[in-house]
Amino acid sequence: MSLTRRDLLARGSAAALGTAGLGLWSSEASGGATDQDKATRPNRIGVSTYSFWHFGRRPEGRATVESCIVRAAEMGFDGVEILHRQMSSESNEYMQSLKKLAFENGLDLMGFSIHQGFLFPDQAERQRNIDHTIHCIDMAHEMGIPTVRLNTGRWGTIRSFDELMSKRGIEPRLEGYSDDDGFKWVIDSVEKCLPRAAEAGVVLGLENHWGLGVNPEGVMRIVNAIDSPWLQVTMDTGNFFEDPYDKLEILAPNTVLVQAKTYYGGGVWYSLDNLDYGRIAALLQKHSYRGYISLEFEGREDPDTGVPKSLALLREHFS
Repeated sequence: MSLTRRDLLARGSAAALGTAGLGLWSSEASGGATDQDKATRPNRIGVSTYSFWHFGRRPEGRATVESCIVRAAEMGFDGVEILHRQMSSESNEYMQSLKKLAFENGLDLMGFSIHQGFLFPDQAERQRNIDHTIHCIDMAHEMGIPTVRLNTGRWGTIRSFDELMSKRGIEPRLEGYSDDDGFKWVIDSVEKCLPRAAEAGVVLGLENHWGLGVNPEGVMRIVNAIDSPWLQVTMDTGNFFEDPYDKLEILAPNTVLVQAKTYYGGGVWYSLDNLDYGRIAALLQKHSYRGYISLEFEGREDPDTGVPKSLALLREHFS
């Protein structure tokens, strides 16, 4: 009997929440692990291909996903998070080659970071982003990746990202619209993506990433309103500029992937050099987070030295 794509998606969904890349944990799933076992089990450390991409500022240009996978293995990472914009193709042949390369190098493909947004009054524009998100869910499934990073999107009233960063990620709303309008657009749009996510066994992780996600209350307003196991949180340690720890703790109970920022050589846009990863590790452990820590290196230092330094820092605190 031949299996259709839909058969494969349905069969894959039942096991997805048990994937090693997710932070969800229970006493049954742990085989009756003791509190001491849970306290001492280290988090796996991955790296986003974004860390080597380095914004196209190197003479040789932006690193390929393939080269990032090989370098991640050589440096001693456990997994790789793929930046969608960095992929050179969306063909099935290319995606399967990435999965094979990661397997041959002993790495998990554990996260898929995409760019989309739903903060648009135009329904047609929101639908384009819904369609794109569903397409990326299918791509994640084909590559065996258990979680996709989502954004709320931005109001778009500040066009330049450099200017947005200079204003600490805060931008005015579109004239004539309220935050309540924006939350409705985002919630309605995410809900339209969830049936495919559940079918494919891919958890959507809403990131604290500008727009309505610039504070933890905005992220959790959306997650709580939708109330689905297939929508959780991608925690970015570097996207709260002031007093981040209480804000990160609000997200911790629903976090399925942690993106950990470092800034060796000074940040490209800003630096949070005083991020206390011992404190962050402790608050995640308090909430029984068992999932991946994914490095996002945003420093000006060469990734060949800045990324290994970052790995050593994260191993120190999350092991």
